[in-house]
Amino acid sequence: MSHQVNIYTDGAAKGNPGPAGYGVVMELVGTPYKKEFYEGFRLSTNNRMELLAVIVGLEKLKNDNMIVLVVSDSKYVVDAVEKKWVFGWEKKGFKDRKNPDLWMRFLKAYRKHKVDFKWIKGHNNHPQNERCDELAVMASQQKSLSIDVFYEKEEGKLL
Repeated sequence: MSHQVNIYTDGAAKGNPGPAGYGVVMELVGTPYKKEFYEGFRLSTNNRMELLAVIVGLEKLKNDNMIVLVVSDSKYVVDAVEKKWVFGWEKKGFKDRKNPDLWMRFLKAYRKHKVDFKWIKGHNNHPQNERCDELAVMASQQKSLSIDVFYEKEEGKLL
C-alpha cells in the first residue's frame, strides 16, 4: 500500500511549559504539492504541540480514507499509537492520562484515514523535520499567540 500523503510534524515549547508551537509539512506523494501549517500558543507543553501537529495534519485532509504516513520525532506520539497504548487509554476514559482532550481529538481524525507512523530522530538533518522544527519555533515566538485553553484551565493558569 503506497501512501498518498506524507505528514511531517514537530512541536516546540520554550520552558516546557512555556510559549509553544507546532509545525506541519504535508506532501502529496508523487507530486510537487506541499503545504505548511503552524500555530503558536502562549503557554503549553512540547508533548501537546507534538500531538497537536499530528492532529492538525490529519484534520487538514480534505477527503476521508486517505492513505497517510505521519513522520514524527515524538516517541510520545508514535509509541502511543504504534504500541496501541492510546486505545487502552480510551477504554479507560483517559483516566490519569495527560492531554485527554487532544487524544480524543486525535482518535476522531485518525479513524477517518489509514494512517501509518514513522519515528525519526529529531535534529538529525531530515529536511522536512528540520522545516517543521523551524515552523514550530517560529510559531512559538510570534507576538500574537493563541491560548491553549484546555491546558491553561487544567493547570489553573488561565488569566
